[in-house]
Amino acid sequence: GLTMRAYGSVGISLPHSSRAQFNDGRHIPRSQLQPGDLVFFYSPIHHVGIYIGGGMIVHAANPSDGVLTASLSSMPFSGAVRPY
Repeated sequence: GLTMRAYGSVGISLPHSSRAQFNDGRHIPRSQLQPGDLVFFYSPIHHVGIYIGGGMIVHAANPSDGVLTASLSSMPFSGAVRPY
């Protein structure tokens, strides 16, 4: 929901599931990440965050924790998409 709402606030429609979001945009190598890129974790993919630069992401692990910042390497990286 976090990524869908964040992009929706600037007029970009994303599907709800992280797996569907992974298939909705241009795939970006980890070495070319830019702030705003969607980053995906685990295999099969079941978590997504937004890259904010400096090796950091924002993500919502669960409703009780809210929105958090974390290192890009804090979870098993699966890929990245630039949906804009």
